[in-house]
Amino acid sequence: MLALAPAAQYSAHVVSEQAQSSPEPASRGAAPLRLEPAGAEPAALDPTGPGHGPADLGHGPADHGHGPADHGAALLVELGQRLRRAREAAGLSVAELARRADVSRRYVTQAEAGQANLTVLKLADLALPLGVTLAHLCDLPLAKRGERVALIGLRGAGKTTVGRLLARQLEARFVELDERVEARAGLSLAEIFDLHGVEAYRRHEREALEEVLAEGQRLVIATGGSLVTHEGTFSRLRAVCHTVWLRARPEEHLARVQGQGDPRPMAGRPRALEELREILARREPRYALADLALDTDGVTPAALSAAIAARITA
Repeated sequence: MLALAPAAQYSAHVVSEQAQSSPEPASRGAAPLRLEPAGAEPAALDPTGPGHGPADLGHGPADHGHGPADHGAALLVELGQRLRRAREAAGLSVAELARRADVSRRYVTQAEAGQANLTVLKLADLALPLGVTLAHLCDLPLAKRGERVALIGLRGAGKTTVGRLLARQLEARFVELDERVEARAGLSLAEIFDLHGVEAYRRHEREALEEVLAEGQRLVIATGGSLVTHEGTFSRLRAVCHTVWLRARPEEHLARVQGQGDPRPMAGRPRALEELREILARREPRYALADLALDTDGVTPAALSAAIAARITA
C-alpha cells in the first residue's frame, strides 16, 4: 500500500540557482533540494534517494490509506490545516484566538496539529472569532485516496515528464487527463474550445476524471493546468488523490513550452509573459491547496520524481 505523507503541505526549494530551459534536461544531474513542512525548519532531502536518512518523512500517524484509524488521523490533520489557514487569514495569533474562543493556547496548537479531540461545540467556539462557518471547517473529504497521485500546475510545469517517471518508480499507471478528454469528445482540445466552449470542456474533463478513477487505485494523473479553477472537479480530485503542485516561475513555464518547439504561447501575443504572470497569480491560491508543492526551476524530472516518491511509503 502506498500513501503520501504527511498530510501537511511541503515546499521544495532549489539550492542550486541554475535554471532549466526545458522540463526534461537530459544532461544535468538533480539539483539538491530542501523539503520543509509549513512553519518548520528545513529538513535536507537525502540525495541517496527515498527512504534514506532522517529527512525521509514518509512514515508517521498522518499517513493515508492504511485503514480507518489512519484515515481518521488524516481528516484531523486536514481540519487542523483549515483552522490554521483561517486563523492566519484573520490575522490572529494562537494566543489571541485562544483568548477569544475561551480555550487554552495548547488546545489551539493541538487542534492545528490535528491532535486535539475536537467537538462540534469547540469548533463553533473557534469558528466564531475566525469569521468562518462550521461548514467551511468540516466540509472534509470522506473518500480514501488509495494510491492515486495527481500532478497539478500550469502548462510547462513538467507534469507529463515527471508523471511518467513517477509512475514507473511507483509501478503505477500513468494517465494524461487531457488525452482522455480528447478521446471522449472525439476532438482536439482546441476544437472542443472553438466549437463547444469552456463549459463543454469542463464537462468532458469531469467525466474523463471519473472514468480514470474507476480504473483502479494505483494511478499517477497529469491534469490540465486549468482544472483547479473548476471547484467541483478540483474538490473531487483532492478528495480521492494525493495532489502535487509542480511550481515554476512564469519565465520558466514559457521557456519550457517554447523549448518543446511549440511557438503558440508567443504567436500573436506580445504580452504573453505578462498574461502568464496574471494567470499564475489568479491560480496560485488554488494550486496551494495541494498536499505537496515542489519548486521545479533548475531541477531535473528525475529529481522531482524522487522527491515525490520520498514522501510515499510502501
